[in-house]
Amino acid sequence: MAPEAPVSRRDVGRRCPRSTLLSAFTLTATDGDARAGVLRTAHGEIRTPAFMPVGTKATVKGLHPDEVRELGAAVVLANSYHLHFRPGEDVVEGLGGLHAFSGWNGPILTDSGGFQIFSLRDTILELDDDGVAFRSVYDGASARFSPESVSEIQRRLGSDIAMCLDVCPPADSTRAELERAVRLTTSWARRQVEAPLAPGQLRFGIAQGSTDPELRRQSIEEISALSFDGYALGGLAVGESREEMLDCVAWSTPLLAVDKPRYFMGIGDPVGILEVVARGVDMFDCVLPTRTARTGSALTWEGRLNLRNARFATDSRPLDEGCECPACTRFSRGYIRHLVTQSEILGLRLLSLHNLWFVLDLTARARAAIDRGTFSSFREDALSRLARGPEEEP
Repeated sequence: MAPEAPVSRRDVGRRCPRSTLLSAFTLTATDGDARAGVLRTAHGEIRTPAFMPVGTKATVKGLHPDEVRELGAAVVLANSYHLHFRPGEDVVEGLGGLHAFSGWNGPILTDSGGFQIFSLRDTILELDDDGVAFRSVYDGASARFSPESVSEIQRRLGSDIAMCLDVCPPADSTRAELERAVRLTTSWARRQVEAPLAPGQLRFGIAQGSTDPELRRQSIEEISALSFDGYALGGLAVGESREEMLDCVAWSTPLLAVDKPRYFMGIGDPVGILEVVARGVDMFDCVLPTRTARTGSALTWEGRLNLRNARFATDSRPLDEGCECPACTRFSRGYIRHLVTQSEILGLRLLSLHNLWFVLDLTARARAAIDRGTFSSFREDALSRLARGPEEEP
């Protein structure tokens, strides 16, 4: 049984009419550095801390939007880079915008595509003050993103939260490369903060600087001086050690505005979620839950279970004892292993449902613990259980 009692999943996001939208973040509780709050958007409230399932191409892979909502998600993430190339923001706009297009009626955050561009360094053709030229991963054709063009893509997609285009270098970058990333990210942000938005759309700035104290502080100071609705820590979880990353988060978050949401871009493992929440992060996203599911593995309080392992063939237990997800309430480990080893789509869907439930439920429990003032003991208990690893074969 997981630490502390589960919380209700029915009020994870209430719709706010655009005409009455209050685009504000309200801090509702703190416990040490951990924070709980509410971010109001045009398509509903996001209660933080919040894990955002990734729907790169306007879909959380393999799952119906209603299933994602029932799992407890209040907000999903989509990718401007991929949607720009396939099917194109003109198509999405013509079909009613991203919400109508995808069938998800809750809040949507769109990232700028900067991470995709800079993680594929061999596709970059030119990087300058105006923007970045690169080759599309789809057909190799040359393309160019500027702060203005990315803002326009997201305006036409109609997301609730639009991320700025930034320069996201890997952890092994030289000091000169990091300095250039900070300079361009700030320069681009100053242009994007003036760009047109969709009705009710919020915009978040991104701070870079890797784990370099001087550059990270400089970037936070420069981005915080601009009137964004929230601020993200970018350029982390890109190759540095977990210890370096968490140390950077610990001293970075106090430099960010208290009354604006803080977004860590790209973390979704259970331990990582607990650690960044403990350091004052409000929002986070990752492909890990669904990607792990597609490898045939489940996230549990025993650790990750590889359902391809023969020891699960006759295991009648659910994936995780006490879990209330659609997979655990009805199916055994043995059955799900059978589906996975036979390449049945249902197996991957059940694992996706379970893994998303697990991280969303963990985040909801953390949020409730902050409200109660018991986050420290909750975190200690949860980390202890997660560290034990899988038990021996029954």
